[in-house]
Order: sequence, then structure tokens, then C-alpha cells
Amino acid sequence: MLSPSFPQRAPWGTANKLRAWQQEALEQYFHDDQRDFLVAATPGAGKTTFALTLAVELMRMGEVNRIIVVAPTEHLKTQWADAAARVHIRLDPRFRNSHWAPARHYHGAVVTYAQVAAKPSVHRYLTEDAKTLVVLDEVHHGGDALSWGDAIRDAYGPATRRLLLSGTPFRSDTAPIPFVEYHPDESGARISRTDYNYGYGRALADGVVRPVLFHMYAGKMRWRTSTGDELETHLGQDNTKDVTSQAWRTALDPEGEWMPAVLSAADRRLTEIRHHVPDAGGLVLATDQTVARAYAKILHSITGQQPTIVLSDDATASERIEKFSAGDQRWMVAVRMVSEGVDVPRLAVGVYATSSSTPLFFAQAIGRFVRARRRGEAASVFLPQVPVLMGLANEMDKQRDHALDRQSADDDGLDDSLLESANREEETSDALTQEFSYQALSSVAHFDRVVFEGQEFGQLAEPGTPEEEEFIGFPGLLEPEHVHELLMQRQSRQSRLREAREASAAPTETSTLPAPLHRTLKEQRQLLNSLVGLYARQKGEPHGAVHAELRRICGGPAVAQATVTQLQSRIDVLRKRVRS
Repeated sequence: MLSPSFPQRAPWGTANKLRAWQQEALEQYFHDDQRDFLVAATPGAGKTTFALTLAVELMRMGEVNRIIVVAPTEHLKTQWADAAARVHIRLDPRFRNSHWAPARHYHGAVVTYAQVAAKPSVHRYLTEDAKTLVVLDEVHHGGDALSWGDAIRDAYGPATRRLLLSGTPFRSDTAPIPFVEYHPDESGARISRTDYNYGYGRALADGVVRPVLFHMYAGKMRWRTSTGDELETHLGQDNTKDVTSQAWRTALDPEGEWMPAVLSAADRRLTEIRHHVPDAGGLVLATDQTVARAYAKILHSITGQQPTIVLSDDATASERIEKFSAGDQRWMVAVRMVSEGVDVPRLAVGVYATSSSTPLFFAQAIGRFVRARRRGEAASVFLPQVPVLMGLANEMDKQRDHALDRQSADDDGLDDSLLESANREEETSDALTQEFSYQALSSVAHFDRVVFEGQEFGQLAEPGTPEEEEFIGFPGLLEPEHVHELLMQRQSRQSRLREAREASAAPTETSTLPAPLHRTLKEQRQLLNSLVGLYARQKGEPHGAVHAELRRICGGPAVAQATVTQLQSRIDVLRKRVRS
């Protein structure tokens, strides 16, 4: 039985830096005292910190004396080694199968699943040669191929302890995940068992991750089939799966008007966020190298800046990601295979320009944008308006388990690609096009709606119109409840304007009429109070003291009696202070 010394004897002062869920998970680990322990924590929650804190404690207790981390990608090997060094664990990210054992000055090594599968005997020797803790990062990758799963079981069967980590502890197929326990549910299907779960909903409530706004874009699509027939439909309409797939691909064609319009809208959103978070960045997830380069050209024409392009066959890909992460460049464009390997906390805006619709890939992709650095940050992800993505956006906080015996329906969004094909580059723009040969003719974008915390806001609008700007141009720093209030207010205002236009016999320019003064004042006061709250937390001062200081600097009466201009001057002062 392990000694329950943690956290009273936590080494190197790590315990006081733990988040509440990490502390709770550690206590659960030592209470359960089992060889295998699966932690499912939403991307951005701090799985790496949890795992390394546990490793430090197990080494201090003498329970293990070697640490092996298995990661999905080469880039993540370096990230793990760097993080481990901060808690005085030395891991070799350059370990090769030909080495057979890490050098003596290392506590262990970081390897990839593919590396283990290539020669499991080497890794079994590593495991048997010492009392070993094996950390299987994103353990669902262990089922990527039958040979991979067998290799992982063979290599790490003798391990003293195995810690299984995943932000998405499920797969889009029925390949068993190594060392995961499966138990039958009421229907008899075997369902994976998680030892500790920390989902997106709870992490959002704790302020550990950012809220995500999904900006959905529809539009008219035209294409020519292999038989010469021309088809036209609106993206987002109730079409057949085949038609939806072709319309979706047409939208993503860089030669059409849909992608430039959406990229332009995303860049405007990024500009608004950068008013408050100057280093905020954006990521476009593309399907292959050809469209990635084309999207980069479009962004260059919009912004005047050359985006960072990350391609799989580029030997400098990891260095490019690290340079982008440490800098303040606006945009990075990457093939969709990097969705799980990119860890860039400053990413705040995303464009989902890929046709992968598996829940696993979607969760991984959105996980790139949710890592919170300070309160008030929110992420925006721009999506094609297709039913499967709408469903996934509305179920962000849904906990999923892996079912070995699931019977998937034809339209459940799980059959378009397995993880291995979703995370590797493909020679064509979309696996779906192997069945449907066609030529994209035209595409036009329309703003459709915003999805936030399972609710939908907005109405169909042309790009660049005031109706669209209302759902792109709101402040980049707001608490989740204030985001919700602002969306509700703008939804209500647009509904009133639409009803007024419909009731009018003659066309009017009601969309350009100013809002009633009392509504403008209400929004200004709410924004000011939100910024005061953020600044007060930063400085550890009472809200009243911040308001008093603003009145001293800007002049004017109390908030309740202040004019719009007076409120705006205080907002401008606070925006500068919050940014600094």
C-alpha cells in the first residue's frame, strides 16, 4: 500500500501550485492504489502538470526509479521533456531504439507510439530494467492500429505503474485501447472505465479553460459532377449526406468566395481580441499541403503579413510551432494532423477548414484554443454550417466513453475517417471525394449564427454587414456570463430590427439606426463593470477603489449617472491597463 504522504510531503513546492482537480486526482490515485489509472481531462486542463507531479512523488517514495512517457508526435516529445525539466525530472526526448537504454544522467525517456511499435522489445527491456512508471499520453493512440496496440501491451506489460492520460478517452472505431478497462453497460456494450474525469463543463466553471464561441457560416454552393450535371445548394440546409459532403468541400475550396470571406471575418475577430490581448493568435486547420498554402496566400492578402505554415514533411515544423508560440505573429496555417500536437496557449481564433467530422478529431482541434492564461479570455472558432459540426459544437461539454460494441448509424458523423486518417495528411483534399468526382464552380458565404454554451444566437447575414459585425466585434475580454448577456442583447436587438423591417411596407435602412440610448448605456455599463472586475482581480483591489480611481482620472459622476462618452473614456483607460 502506498503511503498517503501527498500533498503534505510534496517535493519542490509543487503542491501549492496545483489546481483543485489535480489535487483531487492525486488523492484519488493514492486512495485507489492500482497499477493502471486512467485520467480523462479536457485539453488545456493541465494533464502534464498532474502527471509530472505524480511522477515526482512516486520517485520520492521509491515506488519507481524510471519514467517513460509515450507521446503521439515528435513535437510533443520535446514539450514533455521541457516540462519535466521544470520539476527536476530529466527525460531524453532524443532516445532512439538503437540506444536500448537512456544515458545514466536521465531519469527516463520520451518516445512515440510509432517508435514503440517499430521495436517493442527495446521498450520492454527499458520497462523491465527498472521500476518504471509509464505515462501513456493521449492513450487512445494505442489503438490506432492493431499492431500498435499489441506493441504497447507487449512493451509495457511489465511496468510497475501505468498512468493513462487523454483529453478524449474514446475512439471513432472499436479498436481496444491498451490497459483500459471495459465494463458492460445496460445494453451489454462494453464501455471504457475512467478512474478520474475532469470534463470541459467543469473546467469552464472553474475558470481553467476558456469559453468557446462557434461562428457558423452557411452560403450558396455550386459544383459540377463527374457526369457534367451542375448542382446548387445552400450549406446548412437539410440535404442528403452525399450532397452535404460535396457542398462542404466546395465551401473549403480556396478558389471560391466562401473561404476568403470566412478568413476575413476570423481576422476581424482576431483584431478585436488583440485590442485586449496583444499577442493573441489564430490557427487555420487545413486538410492538406496544397490548400494550406492557398489559405496562407489569402491571409497574406487580407493582413499584409505572411502566416506561419506548418507542413508534415518540413523538418523544421517543430521549430516553426515553437517560434510562433513564443512570438506575436497573427496567423498559423497547418494541416489537420497537427491539431493534437500544437500547444500554443496564445491561440484565440480558429478556422476549422477541414472535413473531418469525428467527435475525437473535433475535440482535439477545439482543444487547441481553450487553454486559459487569464480570466476573461474567450476563444472563437469559425465553422462551416453543417449538421454534424453543429451537433458537436452544441455538445462541447458532453462526456464520452469508448464503446467496443457500438453500432454506429450512417449519419452519426463517425464514419468519414478513422483517427489515423484524420491525423495524417492525405493526397486528396477529402477522403469523401474518392466516391464523388466533381469540380467546384462557386461558393458564397453568409454568417448564420453563433453557438455558445449550447445556445444559438444571430441570424443569416451578409459578410461585412452590421448584423455580422455585431457577433464578431464584441470585446475580447469578457467573463462567460457577460458574453452570454451580450449575445442575448444583440440577438434581441437584431430580432426587433428584423421585425420592424418586415412590418414596414417600404424598404428602410433600419439596420443602420442607432440603438436606443438606454440600451447603449446598459451595454457600456456592463462592459465597464466587467473590465473593472478583471483589473481588480489583477491588482487585488476592491471594485469600488477601481471605480473611484477612474473617476479621479477621467472625471464625471458615478457610473449610474455617467454619459456614454464618460463611460467610454473609463473603458479606454481600463483596456490599456488590462493589456499592460
